Amino acid sequence: MGRDKALLLVDGRPMAERVAAAARAAGAVEVVAVGGDAGALEALGLRYVPDLVPGAGPLPAVVAALGAVPGDAVLVLGCDLVAPSPGAMAEVVGALLADPGADVAVPVDNGGRRQWVHAAWRPRARGALAAAHRAGVRALHRAVADLAVLDVPQLPADALRDADVPGDLPEGR
Repeated sequence: MGRDKALLLVDGRPMAERVAAAARAAGAVEVVAVGGDAGALEALGLRYVPDLVPGAGPLPAVVAALGAVPGDAVLVLGCDLVAPSPGAMAEVVGALLADPGADVAVPVDNGGRRQWVHAAWRPRARGALAAAHRAGVRALHRAVADLAVLDVPQLPADALRDADVPGDLPEGR
């Protein structure tokens, strides 16, 4: 994208602010931003938590989030969701809470791919994820090898879509 996606404007609002508002509408008690521009994110009203390893991808960011937010479930979302959906967010968290044995509930898109940066995690998963990262694992899908993963199918595709290149953003953003 050439710049911090969290601060890109879509419909006149920074992407991170849009995702945070949807999370609150889904019932989030607390919303934090992990990594990125601390000053800009705090100016949006978000509590900032430093990424454990800046630029190392989502795994250390998930570990940071799980250490920063109390509760039975921590929903970890990408800041670049194109159409953040409170309903989809609530469904993922609800699936996790309904299954006491699950460590993570992860949406599965229409192509059968797990969407790891739209997943709800139990804080108890933090130790296994941190250990995997220390052992050299860099991908979330590999770091969950020892965790109980619950797939959440049939969420609206738009609710899971993120923006990786400018063409992924809504027209007239």
